[in-house]
Amino acid sequence: MFAIDPTAQLVALRHELHRHPEIGLRLPATQALVHETLTGLGLAPARGRDCSSVTAVVRGTAPGPAGRARPVVLLRADMDALPVQETAEVDYRSRVPGVMHACGHDLHTAALLGAARLLVESSDRLPGDVILMFQPGEEGHDGARVMLGEGVLAAAGAEPSSAWALHVMSNVVPPAVVASRPGALMAASTRFTVTVRGAGGHAATPHLNRDPILAAADMVTGLYGLLPRTIPPLAPAVLSIGSFHGGESSNVVPAEAAFAGTLRAFDEATMRGLEERVRRYCEALAAAHALTAEVEVQPKYPVTVNDEEAIALARAVAGPAWQELAGPLATSEDFAHVLARVPGAMLLVGATPAGADWTTAPANHAPDAVFDDAVLPVAARLYAALAGRALEPRP
Repeated sequence: MFAIDPTAQLVALRHELHRHPEIGLRLPATQALVHETLTGLGLAPARGRDCSSVTAVVRGTAPGPAGRARPVVLLRADMDALPVQETAEVDYRSRVPGVMHACGHDLHTAALLGAARLLVESSDRLPGDVILMFQPGEEGHDGARVMLGEGVLAAAGAEPSSAWALHVMSNVVPPAVVASRPGALMAASTRFTVTVRGAGGHAATPHLNRDPILAAADMVTGLYGLLPRTIPPLAPAVLSIGSFHGGESSNVVPAEAAFAGTLRAFDEATMRGLEERVRRYCEALAAAHALTAEVEVQPKYPVTVNDEEAIALARAVAGPAWQELAGPLATSEDFAHVLARVPGAMLLVGATPAGADWTTAPANHAPDAVFDDAVLPVAARLYAALAGRALEPRP
């Protein structure tokens, strides 16, 4: 249905994005490049008011369904990078110290720009409209929720009937494979922070102090053993501690220590139960040490749930490249907020470089993660084909 977009242009766009990564909800350089590229395609992109988002609409000119409103679909690409120092030996390596596109969002952005060109060139065959959602802040900043607040779903004048996102993977699925599953694809996630407060003093007189480090260390050890005795054996969940801080000197017991982590689960009841158990466990253990614990729980993303009809459509579009995932992943996605409002799906695309073993390649978020440029035209065509098929009249 669609002509192939020149690969060289997509690669150049991706490399430019990779050299100049930006973090969070404010991505001025990335936003400017996306806006300029879309404008060059004859579109009228809008910049976000609450973040560095970009939204554009490709208007189809083919006749729509008789007697019904013209259908609308949404395609999303996330644009932000991670606070990771790149160690991969590539000639387009990040030029920003401590910041890297370690999750492949530069490929998502370039691929959706490629899809935009394909859709513009084929607009006379589109019986509806396509919202292009270029989103910042996926990496922990809830950019999808911000864009929903900006009104991205109303950008075409009517809310979309389906929504789609792609995610490249360096080592989860084989190269050029398109993989997903109906139902739960990714976990809900909650952040928690525990601050333990006691009484500091000299390290030589521990009996005169109330040591928050000892209590916090006990909490961390105990929390890792809490899950098997908290949830049913067949209800998967993950607890991970990602940071631990306390004190500045080896001979001073501090007055305060803190640690933070995440909870992940595949249904809301399990997640709410875990949140409450973490809170009660830490507060009770602090009391046992004659200390206090402040537990802050911050739910982030709901379960990413794929619509069954959307997966059937994606399976047909991908053809021989399709692979059904046996189970969900414990990662989380803010695109879940979109899928909670609009039926659709997130698809994974294998992007391990040629010659590398995808089963042992560095994972997404690793400082030496590398994604193959060859996936760019594949992903661009996939985005465009999903939109085209989703806009076709239904019986």
